[in-house]
Amino acid sequence: METVKIIDLFLYAIPTVITGLIAYYFFKEHTKNEDGRRRFLLKKDMQVNAMPLRLQAYERMALFLERITPAKLLVRINPISSNKEDYESLLIQNIEQEFEHNLSQQIYVSDKCWSIITASKNATIQLIRKANLSEKTDTANKLRETILTEMMERRAPSDAALSFIKEEVSDMW
Repeated sequence: METVKIIDLFLYAIPTVITGLIAYYFFKEHTKNEDGRRRFLLKKDMQVNAMPLRLQAYERMALFLERITPAKLLVRINPISSNKEDYESLLIQNIEQEFEHNLSQQIYVSDKCWSIITASKNATIQLIRKANLSEKTDTANKLRETILTEMMERRAPSDAALSFIKEEVSDMW
């Protein structure tokens, strides 16, 4: 009789355990799906808010690169005196100021893009310094001519960075 009660108890327990396992599995999957849905919606909302900021950062960096293109830089910034060292300092100071003004944009662009932009800035500064060291450069106007002549023979360092920005922005779509 006692074994019959144990068997009856066991027969009642089996459906209860099975029902409990099914309920546990169902709620576990439901919770996992809800968590995934919430993360997706949060990510989607963040993308909607972050996309304009990222595009604005790319726009500002493109403007920076355009402004430090040697040909445009030389047209925009006229020499104060005929001293070539003063003009070199003025050009480099202007590039550094532009860069510092846009420094916060690195948050919104990729690390690779930021590295290329920084390398472009440094290459432009090196181009100006190299032109100033030339023996045929003795005045600020000669420095301008030397830099412009150099730009006719090769691409500006900022052109490569600008191409990279365009490519990275097109990949966002």
